[in-house]
Amino acid sequence: MSDYAVAVVSEDVCKEVVSRADAFEAVEAVFGAMAKGDAWNFPVVREAIGHADALYGFKSGFDRAGQVLGVKSGGYWPNNLSRGLTNHQSVVALFDPDTGRLRALVGGNYLTAVRTAASSAVSIKHLSRPDSKILGMVGAGHQSTFQLRAAAEQRAFEKVLAWNPHPDMIPNLARVADELGLPFEAVERERLCAEADVIITITSAFEPLLMAGWIKPGCHIACMGTDTKGKQEVDAALFKRASVFCDEVAQSATIGEAQHAVAQGLIDQDAITPIGRVINGDHPGRTSAEEITLFDGTGVGLQDLAAAAVALKRAEEAGKATFASL
Repeated sequence: MSDYAVAVVSEDVCKEVVSRADAFEAVEAVFGAMAKGDAWNFPVVREAIGHADALYGFKSGFDRAGQVLGVKSGGYWPNNLSRGLTNHQSVVALFDPDTGRLRALVGGNYLTAVRTAASSAVSIKHLSRPDSKILGMVGAGHQSTFQLRAAAEQRAFEKVLAWNPHPDMIPNLARVADELGLPFEAVERERLCAEADVIITITSAFEPLLMAGWIKPGCHIACMGTDTKGKQEVDAALFKRASVFCDEVAQSATIGEAQHAVAQGLIDQDAITPIGRVINGDHPGRTSAEEITLFDGTGVGLQDLAAAAVALKRAEEAGKATFASL
């Protein structure tokens, strides 16, 4: 068999060619395709490797509508910041769905950050009150800055309130809020919940940081940090007060924020609505100004593949992809 060329799209090129708008459009479209049954994720593998406190795994899937097939391989190395690296490390492999041949290797670190932020932004667009004015940020790590920028493009927020387990990281968010021209204040969790119209949680917590009784009516919460069995950011009892939406029901109920509420019998898995149904107009989403809505963003492989496909297309158009023979 003759050699063939495989495209390589580096991290730097991904940052150059994939915008927040690109990621938002790709994620929104793939959520809609999932709800229609035109795209599906394969079972996730995510395990502690017993070294460097790391979690490692694979997320893969096939988008028949977009003709994107592939796998993201990578995980979370919590000690990387001390090495000058981001904690999340990954790469996406894209395959030709007609032949199975490898088409491209695409850097996954930036894409993971921008597609995760796009996911919460999609939920804000479709589920939060249009008149939402105060954004609450729980978590101030690397991913939080992506979240803040993406959220600010969906609603006319007038203020950002933030809390983080390690207060010394709060300036990360304060700088971004300042760039966006948004007043910023570090506050305690109860006040954040009492005032925020939209809350994004983006931590690696294994215990509830926000209690059910703290959340005010009409709030939209995007839970973005829980993607592994045992992780938890909000009180499971909140699922009794909220209308619950997710990227994918199976992941939400097993490794997402909903895992604890489902395990405790507080909600049934059938009560969780894929946000793609709202995007497609098959579910009304929010039905009143007083309703609490919760989006469980577990992070599905199809998000990564959609973002990587955009990166490949944009890189090839710009002549920024490199090629290697196999």
